[in-house]
Amino acid sequence: MLLNLHVKNIALIDEADVSLGDGLNILTGETGAGKSILIDAVNLALGVKTARGLLRESDEPASVELLFSVSDREKEKALENLGVTVEEDGSVLITRKVSGKKSICRINDETVTVSKLRAVTALLIDIHGQHEHQSLLHKAKHLEILDAYAKKKECEIKKRLSEAYHVFAAAKKELSSYEMGEEERAREMDFLAYEIQELEQAELKEGEIPELEIRHKRMAGGERIMECLSRAMEYAGSESGAGDFLSRTVRELSAAVPYDESLSELLSQAEEAEGLVNDLCRAFSQYASEIEFDDRELSLLENRLDTLHGLQVKYGETYEAMMESLESRLEKLARLEDFDERKRAAGEACEKAREEAYRLAGELSRIRKEEALHLTKSIQEALVDLNFLEVQFSIKFAELSQVGPQGYDEIEFLISTNPGEEMKPLSQVASGGEMSRIMLAIKAVLADSDDIETLIFDEIDAGISGRTAQKVSEKLNDIGRSHQVICITHLPQIAAMADSHYKIEKTVKGGRTVTEVTRLKDDEEIGELCRLLGGAAITEAVEKNAREMKELAKNRK
Repeated sequence: MLLNLHVKNIALIDEADVSLGDGLNILTGETGAGKSILIDAVNLALGVKTARGLLRESDEPASVELLFSVSDREKEKALENLGVTVEEDGSVLITRKVSGKKSICRINDETVTVSKLRAVTALLIDIHGQHEHQSLLHKAKHLEILDAYAKKKECEIKKRLSEAYHVFAAAKKELSSYEMGEEERAREMDFLAYEIQELEQAELKEGEIPELEIRHKRMAGGERIMECLSRAMEYAGSESGAGDFLSRTVRELSAAVPYDESLSELLSQAEEAEGLVNDLCRAFSQYASEIEFDDRELSLLENRLDTLHGLQVKYGETYEAMMESLESRLEKLARLEDFDERKRAAGEACEKAREEAYRLAGELSRIRKEEALHLTKSIQEALVDLNFLEVQFSIKFAELSQVGPQGYDEIEFLISTNPGEEMKPLSQVASGGEMSRIMLAIKAVLADSDDIETLIFDEIDAGISGRTAQKVSEKLNDIGRSHQVICITHLPQIAAMADSHYKIEKTVKGGRTVTEVTRLKDDEEIGELCRLLGGAAITEAVEKNAREMKELAKNRK
């Protein structure tokens, strides 16, 4: 359940804090007062892309906070599976701040990605926007609705079907790899044999390439190395070199120490330096005696490196990559050499996987058809409750040409809203107002099997009035008995049914227009109903009518 909505620096809203209640929460206000801004703000917190014009051109970030209460253990487990821990008091805090192109999402003060935010909030709240009913024009949405209704019975079989389908898809891909003629197969075998021979004859060794590159670099720079080494030996070891000067230094300090013992430390350092230079000179000599620069060896080394570098370009930069390429080609060649037998086995495996996928798809289809009968009856009853008095509703099944991870069913909702008319697809029959009511009927039916506790309806009353409006209000009230419902409306029949009523209005503060949200008390509710009923002129008759509507609504509850 959504306990609190906090909005700051969004469009006309400086700051709004709305504490919501159980049952049916109604929001009303004049056209343009900012009712849709609240829905946009909630959508923002749910991870929806920011609507144009929603953010202000200021340095202060826009922010939305949604505080939920979670009491259902199954819901807690579902959230835990997404890495969200419900607080000890049962709360989950969703926060999103947007500044410029930057967006920061948090769940219980832990920063999360937008995708995780969407996954989590999808378990907590469902929004029916002004144009969502248009999705009913698409068949894919119809199957989605049926599966949502039957999800508990379908869950296990859909999981098994998805796994079986992916096995089938992999088997089809494997079988397709054998679709080649004898001539093409021969060419492929010759080419693979050539590449295998090229890799095997190279006698690759792990670590060989970097080792050879180091040797090549040293040999190619041999002349320069000897020039530098010769000068270094001269500077360190000649009669006028560093070693000679350090030897003289030691002698002079040795002569001075008898007169001042404090020079002993300096003498020790000079002797150590002399020893280091002598060691360095011996190392120079050792290196010079061992190093050999053979032009023939350099040529052989360069040829080997050229071969290895060529193989790197063709088969992979590293030893491991080239060995994997060799293994892959050996496997492909073996498969082509045993082509007919392997193709037969792949065909048998593909057919077996296909049969299993279709068997499970058939089982899923059977469940869907059984549940479709119940869903049809429930939706038709809900439509009658919404003033479709002579309505006929059915679900038509068709089979797709290929099985998929969701089975092979294609379904379509058919409806007849007038006596004597044949049932037709929704897109050919229903008007905008009717589509809105049809979606409400579906939501009402799904609510009984849906564990999402909070439902938001934005302008569900579009295109209706009179008795139909009264029926819609009663249906919203029915849903509100088991769910928290938040509804934006302009109709008094729906507003009168509110368990909690909020007024959204524009005011001028500090020379600028702002939107404010206020929870109404009993008399204030009557006043708002009067406005919805009578507009500018609020007469005694209008007020009496408003009080009667509120009283009737209380009796209906």
